[in-house]
Amino acid sequence: MDSTIIRKPASFRLRVDLLEGLKRNAARENRTLNNYVESVLLNIVYNEPNDVTKAAIEEAMSGKNQNKLYTDVDEMMNDILSEE
Repeated sequence: MDSTIIRKPASFRLRVDLLEGLKRNAARENRTLNNYVESVLLNIVYNEPNDVTKAAIEEAMSGKNQNKLYTDVDEMMNDILSEE
């Protein structure tokens, strides 16, 4: 059974701040930039949310369940504490 993964070189033009952020994240995890970017891309391409998450995303995108938006922390805390 051959488990060799074939890789093909690719070149991308990225914003400087994005590239620097990727480099920082890779260094923080003691990984090469190539390995880090590949794992991030694999996660995006192959991780599909489960049915519960998909339903929650659909509900949020539909706007059916509008949550109250807060600009005042005290008001938010009062609402949370009054629910208990």
